Amino acid sequence: MAEFSGSGARRVVIAGGSGFLGLSLARHLAALGYDVTLLSRRPPRPSGPWKHVVWDARTAGEWRRELEGAWGVVNLAGRNVDCIKTPDHQDEILRSRVEATCALGAALRGIDSPPPVWVQMSSAHIYGDPPEVMCTEDSAFGYGLAPFVARAWEDAFHASVLPSQRAVILRTSFVLGRDQGAGAGALSRLGKLAKLGLGGTIGPGTQGLSWIHERDLNRLFARALDEPAMIGVYIASSPNPVSSKVFMRELRRAVGMPIGLPTSEWMVRFGARWFLRTDPELALYGRYVVSTRLQEEQFEFEFPELGEALDDLLRAAPQRPGTSSPPSRVSNARTMRGGVVSGSSATLPSA
Repeated sequence: MAEFSGSGARRVVIAGGSGFLGLSLARHLAALGYDVTLLSRRPPRPSGPWKHVVWDARTAGEWRRELEGAWGVVNLAGRNVDCIKTPDHQDEILRSRVEATCALGAALRGIDSPPPVWVQMSSAHIYGDPPEVMCTEDSAFGYGLAPFVARAWEDAFHASVLPSQRAVILRTSFVLGRDQGAGAGALSRLGKLAKLGLGGTIGPGTQGLSWIHERDLNRLFARALDEPAMIGVYIASSPNPVSSKVFMRELRRAVGMPIGLPTSEWMVRFGARWFLRTDPELALYGRYVVSTRLQEEQFEFEFPELGEALDDLLRAAPQRPGTSSPPSRVSNARTMRGGVVSGSSATLPSA
């Protein structure tokens, strides 16, 4: 499958683009030659090679002019889930996603030349937290707040996308990224804990942890924007998910800390709420997901293995000037380190 080569500027609008994921994607697209416009309530920090336009993520205001004649629109808008799930926060998590998506749909219907492609962020948490089942694009949805929010988000997208548009949904797993001024998601926090010797097994340690390097996620978004054959739902996750125990072990190795104190479930619940101010279930539960569609379409991950992804992001030694990213590797989305996928179930990676 071809990826955009950067020949000739194309304008892409990223809704909700002021956070870690949005700015990472904006830099990637700008480097490929796209003209990037970010829609957000506040100007992104730091500044970069993009245009910023204010929107309220609820109504189709003057910002809709940015969509006129654009090559594509990417929707990332939604409140961060890294928080304590109070009733108000739960409501914000849901409403921020649904309202922003509906606002984009209303704006698209109010312009003459809408972008031909809409790429929509979703969550791999839509499958819930099955302890052993390997989920693919065709797996059943789960139960609970996160699957409910993800379904509502995708429903809003299907109701808002235009019949003339190519529609792509990326159900994204835990994104591993580098802090370039806008944070680096949960990896930054976990890395700091690991350096303090607190990066041991979390809870049972068997919970699934599906992940993707930010560069591979950015490449998937770019591919979705430029590849006419890419349509429908895809899982955006490495072909090699691991258990939480394995993830923490690899994290300790990457930061150079040989020991890590284990954290029992009650300690996680107490510490997450009163010290980290986040939802303990983000650490105590998880899922194993892989994309059969990307495997069938022969998408090549640059970082199919967790160890090399963490080394790239966390090792102190910077990349030498003049060197490029690691060469692409062909990875089989049905083959996992420690287990082989068969349909929607698998022998899971050993802890």
